[in-house]
Amino acid sequence: MTITVVVAEDEPLVRSGILAVLAAAPDIRVVGQAGDGRAVAEHVRALAPHVVLTDLRMPEVDGIELTRLLQGDADPPPVLVLTGFADDPQVHAALRAGAAGYLLKQDAPRFLAEAIRSVAAGRGWIDPAVVPGLLATVRRVPEPTGAAPERLAGLTGREREVLVLLSQGLDNAEIAARLWLGHGTVKTHVSRILHKTACRDRAQVVALAYACGMVAGG
Repeated sequence: MTITVVVAEDEPLVRSGILAVLAAAPDIRVVGQAGDGRAVAEHVRALAPHVVLTDLRMPEVDGIELTRLLQGDADPPPVLVLTGFADDPQVHAALRAGAAGYLLKQDAPRFLAEAIRSVAAGRGWIDPAVVPGLLATVRRVPEPTGAAPERLAGLTGREREVLVLLSQGLDNAEIAARLWLGHGTVKTHVSRILHKTACRDRAQVVALAYACGMVAGG
């Protein structure tokens, strides 16, 4: 399968470099590009790409606002965010806005194609260089209070097993193999988990599972 991508990057030289890296990947095809998030949002709605690749900082509509705009659509594609700074505080805002992955520009020549494949498959991508900062942030978050654990109370035993494997980064096919289930059955379980927990996507329900202590953060 060819993965189609729309690219948002306001610096022409950087965008040219991104296009050159992706041109070398036979299973990835760039179908649209622009230097502003609002124009990219229009491309996405017209072209329905598998992945949106966006710079974090752009004039007018930046990568965070673009992600928020796309999350309002009926079936938004996963968003992979690019930035030049490992300690950029905006990474947390991008992930909260719904971004499926985060990659440093200096790592793009090595990891960009792999990161796009990962987010297209629903697994997400976090650049190894930013993991320590993200873990530190998670560990500073206070214990959940109120009704958050109750959102998981309605899950069946099998749905809890699926959620734990989701939290380990497995995709539907890998979960099906691990639990000896059909791919369609796993997809149904995931849909029911999202519905029961009132989560909009896999990333949000995984965050809920960590916050409620269903899975350990290490």
